Amino acid sequence: MPGTTIFAEMSALAASTGAINLGQGFPDTDGPAEVLRAAQDAIAAGINQYPPGRGTAVLREAIARHQRRWYGLEVDPDTEVLVTAGATEALAAVLLAFVDEGDEVVTLEPAYDAYGAIIALAGGAHRTVPVDWPDFRPDADRLREAITDRTRVILLNTPHNPTGTVLDEALLRVVVEAAEQHDALIVADEVYEHLLFDGVRHVPVATLPGAWDRTITISSGGKTFSTTGWKIGWLTGPAELVTAALAVKQYLTYVNGAPFQPAIAAGLDLPDEVFGRIASGLQAGRDALVAGLGAAGLPVSVPQAGYFVIADGAALGFPDGAELCRRLPELAGVVGVPVSAFCRDEQAERMRSLVRFAFCKSPAVLAEASTRLATLSAR
Repeated sequence: MPGTTIFAEMSALAASTGAINLGQGFPDTDGPAEVLRAAQDAIAAGINQYPPGRGTAVLREAIARHQRRWYGLEVDPDTEVLVTAGATEALAAVLLAFVDEGDEVVTLEPAYDAYGAIIALAGGAHRTVPVDWPDFRPDADRLREAITDRTRVILLNTPHNPTGTVLDEALLRVVVEAAEQHDALIVADEVYEHLLFDGVRHVPVATLPGAWDRTITISSGGKTFSTTGWKIGWLTGPAELVTAALAVKQYLTYVNGAPFQPAIAAGLDLPDEVFGRIASGLQAGRDALVAGLGAAGLPVSVPQAGYFVIADGAALGFPDGAELCRRLPELAGVVGVPVSAFCRDEQAERMRSLVRFAFCKSPAVLAEASTRLATLSAR
């Protein structure tokens, strides 16, 4: 049965109270004009019917160029790329293709909430490696222990949602070695790959020695180009793995987003400085919100990437982050979401006081949110 998620609850609370919604991770500004114009041009040109099942050639070729340009990966656009309805469909297609009843899937925890749901749909067993406040960096020994002969898929999210942590090469090599030892697949969710701060470098898992043959990499244009509603994602990897995902994907959405595919292709081919401006704009938003949360008396974990910052409500006498989130509209006119929503029971208790806030908003919105949050310490 469908249920009301904490994200929907908090968004509804923001709407009903007039609070600033820093709960859900969607931007409130449009992406690059070139990308938006390309979509308008495609619609006007009549690109409005079913695209090919693997995605339009222009986007698959742009994805291949992107992988070569940024990471030195040579990807065949005809056999090693699949366009999907956002990164979430890519995750679903891959896990449903490769996970059978009882197969174990290892993730970090907290984790994007769709992971557990899709693993359950596939009949898999969800195993997690906890990461803890304030640096949210997994322990290498815990990673090794979690990956066994029962592990079918290691699902890594780097840069990580909800914590903003970027896994370094040393940790990724631990994962690759364990995957080789236990003959597991690696699924790398890298949707925040371009949203990096403070000179931090993203290392795609597929670039490491021994990784390519067993790795499927997932990304999308939604986060990078502020087009989350377009739902244009993709996966890349060895042809046989991509074909298996396609066998499932064709019975999920079949195809999607015909006029948006050439638009995201145009975005992927934009100059490096455009990607740099996107990341620097988000970093400025991060810094503004971190300052506002600090003025409110909330300790924060400063993220290295992504859309979100995590604060600890315990410092203001709120050991329950969900309670703080429900009180924040009244106390400060702002909405966040509790980090416990990204965890299962045991880890949820460890994350109980933490709250995630989104900074993928306009400077004016973040300035007003920071002003409102600053009143918390006085109250």
